[in-house]
Amino acid sequence: MRSQTRTWFISLPRQRKAFILISADIFFAMFALWAAFSLRWGELYIPKGTEWYLFAVAPVIAVPIFVRMGLYRAIIRYIEIRALWTIIQATTLYALVFAFVLYESGIKGVPRTVLPLNWLNMMLLVGSSRFFARWWLGEVYLNLVGGRGVKIHSKKNVVIYGAGNAGVQLASALGYGREFRPVAFIDDDVLLHKQKVNGLRIYPLSSLGHLIERHQVSDVLLAMPSANRARKSEIIRLLEPFAIHVMSMPGLSDIAQGKVTVDALQEVDIADLLGRDSVQPDQSLLHANIAGKVVMVTGAGGSIGSELCRQIIQLQPDSLIIFEISEFALYAIEKELQHLLSKRRVSSRLAGGIHTIPGDIKNAGEIKLIPVLGSVTNAKRCEKICATFRVQTIYHAAAYKHVPMVERNPGEAIWNNVFGTLHTAQAAINAGVETFVLISTDKAVRPTNTMGATKRFAELILQALSLDGINHPTRFTMVRFGNVLGSSGSVVPLFKEQIARGGPVTVTDERIIRYFMTIPEASQLVIQAGAIGLGGDVFVLDMGEPIRIVDLAKRMIHLSGLEIKDSAHPDGDIEISFTGLRPGEKLYEELLIGDNVSKTEHARIMRAQEHVIPWAELEKLLTALEQATKDDEFERVRNILTDAVAGFVPQCEIEDVLWKEDRRLVNG
Repeated sequence: MRSQTRTWFISLPRQRKAFILISADIFFAMFALWAAFSLRWGELYIPKGTEWYLFAVAPVIAVPIFVRMGLYRAIIRYIEIRALWTIIQATTLYALVFAFVLYESGIKGVPRTVLPLNWLNMMLLVGSSRFFARWWLGEVYLNLVGGRGVKIHSKKNVVIYGAGNAGVQLASALGYGREFRPVAFIDDDVLLHKQKVNGLRIYPLSSLGHLIERHQVSDVLLAMPSANRARKSEIIRLLEPFAIHVMSMPGLSDIAQGKVTVDALQEVDIADLLGRDSVQPDQSLLHANIAGKVVMVTGAGGSIGSELCRQIIQLQPDSLIIFEISEFALYAIEKELQHLLSKRRVSSRLAGGIHTIPGDIKNAGEIKLIPVLGSVTNAKRCEKICATFRVQTIYHAAAYKHVPMVERNPGEAIWNNVFGTLHTAQAAINAGVETFVLISTDKAVRPTNTMGATKRFAELILQALSLDGINHPTRFTMVRFGNVLGSSGSVVPLFKEQIARGGPVTVTDERIIRYFMTIPEASQLVIQAGAIGLGGDVFVLDMGEPIRIVDLAKRMIHLSGLEIKDSAHPDGDIEISFTGLRPGEKLYEELLIGDNVSKTEHARIMRAQEHVIPWAELEKLLTALEQATKDDEFERVRNILTDAVAGFVPQCEIEDVLWKEDRRLVNG
C-alpha cells in the first residue's frame, strides 16, 4: 500500500505536486504559529479576538516568499542537503516579515518569545517535511512509461571501494540512479573504519565477504579515479577471490573535461590488470617526424594503424595519408578521423569566439586527410603516392599478423609482409621520404612460425637498405613489441566474448605467456622511437613483465562476477578449456636477439644490435623467395626463410591449405 502511494505521488503532474506542497506549507504556517503560542503559555492555545487575524496572515506571507525563493521548483526526491540553507533563508525572511506585520497591526498581548518560536517551528516543519519526503520517495526506483504509468524496479546492491571525495560523490549520484543501491564503503584507511558517510558505514576489505552475504552484493565499484594503474592492479588482485563483478569510475581527466560524469561506471580496464603506469611521452620526440609534415600510415584501418592515425592527428601534421587495402576499414577510420578533425576545428573556433561549424570537415583544423585504397604489394602505386603527395614520414603498419591464419596461407603473408615492406621501402627511397618506421613484433625473434619469420625478413630488408654504401636520404627504423590489449585477433576480446556466451574460455596451453601493452602506449612509443632512430635501428619496447594467459583468463572471469568451473568448483559458471598450441605458436615470446642492448634517451625504448645481411646477399635471397612463392614451392620457401632468418625453427609442418590439398590429391 505504501509503495502504491509513493508511486501515485511521483506520477502526479508537477502542478499538482506543487499544489500539495503549497497546501502543506499553509498548514505548517498556521500550525507553527499555534505551536509557538502553546509553547509560550504551556498549554493548548486557543486564539482569541483579533489573534485569529495572525493565523490568516501567516500563510499569506509565507507562500509568496517560498515561491520567490524557489522552494516549489525543487524535485523533492532529488533534494540535496544544501537546499537546507535555502529553507533557512526563506523561513527567516518569512519570520521577519511576519514580525513587521505584527508590529504594524497593533495587536496587543502577543509575547515577544512567540516570534522566535514561530520561526524555529516553521523552519523545522518545512525542512523536515522536505527531507522526509526525499527519504520516503527515494526508497523506490521509478521509471515513467509514456507519462501514463510507473514501473517499479529493484536496484542492485553494491559496495563502493574508496570513501574519499570521489566515493562520496558516486554514492550520492547512484542514490538518484536507476540501477545501483550503495550499501557500504570499503576503504584501506583504518581511521575511517566504523565511521559513516551519507548514512553508509565504512568497512575494511576483510569485511567484504560478510557484506556480500548480508546484502546480496552484486558489484564492487572502484571509486579511485586518481589512483595509478599499479595501485588499481593491486586492489583488483585483492578482490579476485570474491568472484564479484568489478566496475570503476572514469579517470579524473575524463570527468574534468566533461567527457563523462562521476556515475558513468565502466568495466575495469584490462590495462589495469597489467599494473604498469605508462611513462609520459617526450613531446619533442612525438612532434619531430609529424608536426607540419606529410605523414603516411599503411594498414591505417588496423588496430595499431588506426591508433597511430589518432595520435598523429593530435600532433598537427600538414597532411595525413591513410593507406588501406580493406575498403570498409578505410571508410571506418576516415569517418572517425573526420569526426576528430571536425571537433578540433569547432573547439578552436569556439575558443576564438567564432560559433560556427565548418562545412568542409575533411580539411578541419588545417590538416588534409587523404584516404587511399590500395595494397602495399603494388609497388608502382606506393611510389606514386609518396611522390605525388611528397610524403616525409611513413609508419608501415600493414601486415598479416594472425599466426595460425598466416601459417595456413604463407604465400600471401610473404607477399604482404616481406615484399609489401620491400616495395614501400623502395618507394620511400625513390620519392625521398625522410623517415620510414616499420611496426615489427616480438614474434620476429627466434621465430617458430611463418608470421614471425616474414616480419624478421622485413627487418632485414630495412637494415640492409640502411647499410653504408647505399646512397639515399631515407632513415629506416624498426620497432618491436608484443601483444597489444584489444587488438583484432588478441585474446582479450575473445575472452570477453566467450565469457558473455557462458564459456568455455579457451586457452591453448596452461604454461603459455605473453607480453602485453595498451594500444595508445604502444603507438606513442612507436612514434617516439621513430624520432630517435639514426638509420637501421631495431628498437625494442619495454613491455614490462610477461603475463600467463591462463591467469588473465581467470582474472577476467572473476572480475565479471563469475566463478571458475573446475574440479574444485563443479558448480562454477565458466570453464577454462585447454586446446593445445596452434600451428606456429610457441609458449613464450622474446623481444631481443642476443644480449647486445643499449639504452636510449627514453626509459621504455631500447636499441638492439642485430645481425645484418648485406644488400647484395639479401637481394639474391629475395629473388629466390619471390620465385618460390610464385611457384607455390613452400618447402623451398621454408628453406629460404630458414637460411635468412637466424633462429627460425618451424614449430609445425607446412600448413598451406592449397599445398596440402594438392599433395593429398597427388598422393591419391
